[in-house]
Amino acid sequence: MAHIQDGLLSLPVLAGGGALAAAGIGLGLRQIEDRAIPRIAILAAVFFSASLVSIPVGPSSVHLLLSTLMGLVLGPGIFPAVAAALALQAVMFGFGGLTTLGVNTVNIALPGYLVALAIGGYVRGAAAPVRAALAGGLGAAAAVLATGGLVALSLWLSSSDYVPVARVLLATYLPLALGEAVVCAAVIGFLKRAAPELLLPQTGAVAEAEA
Repeated sequence: MAHIQDGLLSLPVLAGGGALAAAGIGLGLRQIEDRAIPRIAILAAVFFSASLVSIPVGPSSVHLLLSTLMGLVLGPGIFPAVAAALALQAVMFGFGGLTTLGVNTVNIALPGYLVALAIGGYVRGAAAPVRAALAGGLGAAAAVLATGGLVALSLWLSSSDYVPVARVLLATYLPLALGEAVVCAAVIGFLKRAAPELLLPQTGAVAEAEA
């Protein structure tokens, strides 16, 4: 699971994750336009709800991340959206922790943001919705596996005792990557056909490019 609990990570990992999360949130808040706030709120709520539904896989459990979809629609706004949802989950349901909020935010949001940067141009410019859906599905799988790798790395950097656990956790992300790819491909294909403008992140940078 991407929600690392309090007390598991070392101070340097917590500090590094917190700094990266703060930088991402700052980037998102600086570039977000007022008209993008409803999008952020809606997708944060979708992520909040979807990630509460955990499916047991071996000794752990997995849940949808939707990070690639959020990265495509929100751009850097994915960082404050994920951070807000994770903070509420930690406070309300005990999922994850407050001290690990920065690390958990980075582990989920950063892969989605980077994958969206990599495939966003192709997805938005693809003439056929099926091509956009395929690219989105592959990107979603890659983002999930990257999140699994970051979770494992966070544990490994904190203590070598976590290495066996990190390996098991990483393996549980394989079926999640497949499920995430299917869901993300379906949603992106639908948006490409019905409302392609929703795949344009409403940030200052995008607005300037469109002008």
